[in-house]
Amino acid sequence: MQDRRFLYTGKYSNSKALVIGINTYKEVSSLSYAKNDALAFKDVLIQEFNFLAENVTLLLDEDATKNSIMNSFFSFAGSSSELDDRIIFFFAGHGSTQMGSRGEVGFLVPYDAKLADLATFIRWDDFTRNSEFIRAKHILFILDACFSGLALTRNSNFGKARFLKDMMHRYSRQVLTAGKANETVSDSGGPIPNHSVFTGHLLEGLQGKAADEDGILTANSLMAYVHSKVSSDRNSAQTPHFGYSDGDGDLIFSTKKIELIDSSNLISIDRMYITPNSEDEFKPKNLLEKISNLKNFLSSDSYQIDLHDLLMNEIQNFTESTKEDNFKLQGVFSNDEFLDRLAKYENTSLDLAVLLGYTAYWAKQNHYRIIQKTIARTTDRFGLENGLVVWLNLRWYPLIIILYIVGVVSVEGNRYDSLYNLFFTRIDSSIDSFGETFIFEKITDVISELMRNKIFNKVPGHENQYTPMSEYLFKLIQPKIENILFVGRNFERAFTEFEILYALTVAHSRIQRGKTGWGPIGRFGWQHLHSGNHSPLRILIEDARQKKQEWEPIKVGFFNGKFEQFDETANEFLKIADSLPWH
Repeated sequence: MQDRRFLYTGKYSNSKALVIGINTYKEVSSLSYAKNDALAFKDVLIQEFNFLAENVTLLLDEDATKNSIMNSFFSFAGSSSELDDRIIFFFAGHGSTQMGSRGEVGFLVPYDAKLADLATFIRWDDFTRNSEFIRAKHILFILDACFSGLALTRNSNFGKARFLKDMMHRYSRQVLTAGKANETVSDSGGPIPNHSVFTGHLLEGLQGKAADEDGILTANSLMAYVHSKVSSDRNSAQTPHFGYSDGDGDLIFSTKKIELIDSSNLISIDRMYITPNSEDEFKPKNLLEKISNLKNFLSSDSYQIDLHDLLMNEIQNFTESTKEDNFKLQGVFSNDEFLDRLAKYENTSLDLAVLLGYTAYWAKQNHYRIIQKTIARTTDRFGLENGLVVWLNLRWYPLIIILYIVGVVSVEGNRYDSLYNLFFTRIDSSIDSFGETFIFEKITDVISELMRNKIFNKVPGHENQYTPMSEYLFKLIQPKIENILFVGRNFERAFTEFEILYALTVAHSRIQRGKTGWGPIGRFGWQHLHSGNHSPLRILIEDARQKKQEWEPIKVGFFNGKFEQFDETANEFLKIADSLPWH
């Protein structure tokens, strides 16, 4: 049998829907807004997503009998649907849970149901099981009803990067329900008047709030959005349930992007997107719990996969928290907005930076690749966006935090091998049209721009400082590092040595390319001018000159592993440091 992926195209042939809303039941208690929910859902499919009115079947109240619902559903079966169709099933009404010999079973309650007669109910999985008779590649079930007995998987796509067009070539049966058996559906009080909490958030998601920055809206992103909003709504006692009953594709609501990327047959072009987790998909543990897990994973090579997965989970949460929806790139600059962004970036990145720092402190050779992959993945959220230059540069602030924390921790532990691994992590900087580059090179470009515009002088208490970002980071990261490594007074020494090695590495790279021996000067610059021979910079250079090839940074590969190149770099950098106009 031919693989279905080779039968599907990158387009939808037809878009169909069965929409059901039951306010008034024959024998069961009434609901207030199920009918409104169904009508609004039908309208948004037609108006926003180009479903033809004749392809949307609407069953309301007395029309929504068991026979009518099942007959309408099976009207999609056989030759009535094509392989490249998408179908959406929406039900707003009562749900019921019954106990069977194998556990709980969920039912939908049609208009003519009799409470004492289970035969008049509809097992919800009758729809998912019978969907195998429907040829359509994508079917999404949305059930504004609470019941249990769901057997869904959620581990295939959520929080992962996927190619948009590839999802169109994969089969899927996806399900979103309002809640479980012991939860009460909130039939009012949602974000939209005269709608349930669940459908209110569903409609807002469909109208754009669940789409990504490019307007791409998929079933997975919609389900994650609704789950997050409903479960945290103060008027809701529900936690939506969502996932797959079969397949691993993804129903796409907005298809314009697919049409654009599908316009060329000469080369394979696709658009990668990140399917978000709902905000509590991975309930974040506190940092000490994460460190405890990390200790176990670093203790044995057999835990290498667990270490990888822990850090990838952190990256998924980080990427979701720092996407453009939360940090708009357009708009005017203001101090308040700058300080707000600074705090938000710190909240989303400090834990990740500390975990990477702890990993670097204890890392073995086989851990380097995991560290580098994690750091490189922090740039997944970037694209070729336009916006205010300061906001574009500030997107890199989390990587500056990572560079500093991992760097300082590595120096404190004499892990110059980890420091080298950090500096020479390759990242895809093609978003700036420069292709692949080392992290220390890209971060230097950003720091230079922030220094030139005196951005960190706008932080209260740092207005008149020569190196405000360095001074700010010095205070920011100290408690984080102290909490995990108890470095005490050694912190300042490690911080200073890190900044000097970073500056010298940049200077060496520039000299190798025929440029001046400049490197970013941190708080050590002031110390250099006012400490004479006790300058931390002079002390480090003198130590290297005494040890030459045995100096640890040179042994692990810094300065191409050659003392002569270090010595040349140190001489050029000293000229710049000696001439700083800071008096």
